[in-house]
Order: sequence, then C-alpha cells, then structure tokens
Amino acid sequence: MVLLIRILIIALIIYLFYAGIRYLTDAKRKLDDAYEKEQYYFYDDVKNIRKNFFITFKGAMFEGEKYLGTTPDSFDVVSIFIWVKNESKLQGMTKEDFLFLESEVKSYYPFAEVNWKNPIEQLMKG
Repeated sequence: MVLLIRILIIALIIYLFYAGIRYLTDAKRKLDDAYEKEQYYFYDDVKNIRKNFFITFKGAMFEGEKYLGTTPDSFDVVSIFIWVKNESKLQGMTKEDFLFLESEVKSYYPFAEVNWKNPIEQLMKG
C-alpha cells in the first residue's frame, strides 16, 4: 500500500512538471502576454495553411488570412489579407509600423502579396 502511494505521488509530480513546461512554452499564452505588454509577437502555425495567424504590435491585435497558390517552383502562400481586431488600437501607428509588419510577414511567406483591409489599406495607398 505504501509503495502504491509513493508511485502515485511520483506520477503526480511528473505530471505537474510536464503541465508546467507545456504552460510556459505555449505560443498562445505568449501571444496573450505580448498583447497585454504591447509588444511584438507573431503567432502562426506555418504548416497549417487553413489556420489564420495573429500578430500583436504596439497594443493592437492583427489577424491574417493565408491563401495558397502556385509559384514558379511549387505551391506556396501567395496572398495574405491582414486586418486589425480593434480599430481604435491603431491610434498613433504610422505607415512605417505597417511596413515593418509587412516585412515580418514576408520573412515567413516570401512569395506572398500582403494586402491590408480598411482602414489600413487607405494609409498604405497614400
């Protein structure tokens, strides 16, 4: 009976250690943390084309939708549409900020054409 209790305690400790490691390395948690601290973070499952990506930057949360197409050599992401979740968070952001975000997205998807949805689209055209 004592041996069974010791095994259960050891199993519980191992499980808690495993759960703690998973919590600390969770990308979604890192995204939420960066959003609260108004820092830059890029959250994406690059291997899953159907999942949208999220970017947090200067207190704003952006969502991007990826579209698959053909490149000269392969199938790849060729078009991306990005929009902001809350337009009021755009206050104080400049065209250079959006160019930075665009370059970051291009580093993950070099063949993609990045398109912004309104109101960012109007700023980028001007």
